Amino acid sequence: MSDVQAINQLVEKHQALKKEIAKVIVGQDKVIDQILLSIYTGGHSLLIGVPGLAKTLMVNTIAQTLGLDFKRIQFTPDLMPSDILGSEVLDQNRNFKFIKGPIFGNIILADEINRTPPKTQAALLEAMQERAVTIAGQQHKLELPYFVLATQNPIEQEGTYPLPEAQLDRFMFAIELKYPSIAEEIEVVKSTTSDRSVTVQALFNAKEILEVQQLVRRIPVPDNVVEYAVKLVNSTRPNLDSASDYVKQYIDWGAGPRASQNLVLAAKAHAAIQGKFSPDAEDVQAVATGILRHRIIKNYKAEAEGISEEAIIAKLL
Repeated sequence: MSDVQAINQLVEKHQALKKEIAKVIVGQDKVIDQILLSIYTGGHSLLIGVPGLAKTLMVNTIAQTLGLDFKRIQFTPDLMPSDILGSEVLDQNRNFKFIKGPIFGNIILADEINRTPPKTQAALLEAMQERAVTIAGQQHKLELPYFVLATQNPIEQEGTYPLPEAQLDRFMFAIELKYPSIAEEIEVVKSTTSDRSVTVQALFNAKEILEVQQLVRRIPVPDNVVEYAVKLVNSTRPNLDSASDYVKQYIDWGAGPRASQNLVLAAKAHAAIQGKFSPDAEDVQAVATGILRHRIIKNYKAEAEGISEEAIIAKLL
């Protein structure tokens, strides 16, 4: 199959996938789009939202429609790295045997990642980056595709361990989950308080998703689009001579080179699901908020004036 045919097929399958997910999940179109974009590019996502917005159900449903193995880890302050990675135990023949932890799966939901201490967060982030874990000096490869969706509760900050900036940077997207509209909430209540059960079909498998990831990387990008993405990221850095007064006034630290890489990759995937064979500046703009939101650090002046990261990014676009 040529790449042109593969992209046309991806457009059809993406629409079918969204229809399948919509059988269970009401609304949240933008959130689902960004999660799927990060799966198509092999990235990870951080989902920020209050409890009860069906984050777990959403990820579970997406895993089912993609035909992938889904695992959920509930992070707590007493969770140890071995609880998620697995550990070596003595079997009845007194030989050491490795028992895999819940991190061995295709889609991992890391629920409330800011609830657990830094050493357990670091164990997960190593697996995300290396696609492998090391136990007792032995390296164990994780099955591909491998995708981590971590959630953070923005309300309760007492007794939590916020992810440091270097670790936040490892997530491709930071996706904000908002409350549903009244019409959507009515539909949610009706469907969840009846005895109706819905089954979703698997439209992909692991091999097909890896092929999509390779297809996205093969999509050509014009030099002017790469330049636009890099200049956009560059414009978030307040310590540069070229930085605007607005950026110097409201930002402490800007985004790093990983933001530029992710912008171009996500723009490629965004173009592909729209049926385009090459991304343009509009595709970069469409994914910019999710990719830059967690990579720019506001200063006290921005906090005091109630200026959000989204408002700063919108100003720079």
